[in-house]
Amino acid sequence: MKKEIKFEEALERLAEINEKLESEEISLDDSIKLFKEGLELSKLCQKKLDEAKLEIEKIVID
Repeated sequence: MKKEIKFEEALERLAEINEKLESEEISLDDSIKLFKEGLELSKLCQKKLDEAKLEIEKIVID
């Protein structure tokens, strides 16, 4: 089973990926792999933000 990554860790990894993709010293294959990983991390971050928003809305309503 894959370990659940924390929001902050995902953001940090996204920043690393962005830095690598901006580098001119990366192959096309590596760029594609990093881009795919970045998309997955982006989806994860959005999911976690949506969950946090729902939780906050529940707290406010109660």
